Amino acid sequence: MCLAVPGRVVEIAEENGTRMATVDFGGVVKEVCLEYLPDLRVGEYAIVHVGFALQRLDEESAKQTLELFAQLGMLQEEFGDPWEQAAEAGGAPWPFEDDESDPVADPAVTAPVDGGNVPQEARQQ
Repeated sequence: MCLAVPGRVVEIAEENGTRMATVDFGGVVKEVCLEYLPDLRVGEYAIVHVGFALQRLDEESAKQTLELFAQLGMLQEEFGDPWEQAAEAGGAPWPFEDDESDPVADPAVTAPVDGGNVPQEARQQ
């Protein structure tokens, strides 16, 4: 599903002749086209759909909508990790969901191909 999601403009710039903004959607930051709302300013909220700011929105309404979307899990659905979504769609569990440790920091997990940092017992398996 594709939602129209409220977001707060944090930065505005022109890119290749197009007015663009960095928009914060409750912690997820994306680039958004402002051509439909050329007078939108930093700090203001807008409803964004498929990368375009479509309508200005007051702060209270924006925050209420973001909170409701978060409670319903709709922000994760809209902005979640595409690799995680693909794994779930394929019927496979996302391998990093329950693991709070950083696998990149564990040399036994991310050993070089030549086996240089792999513990001896792991090489024999």
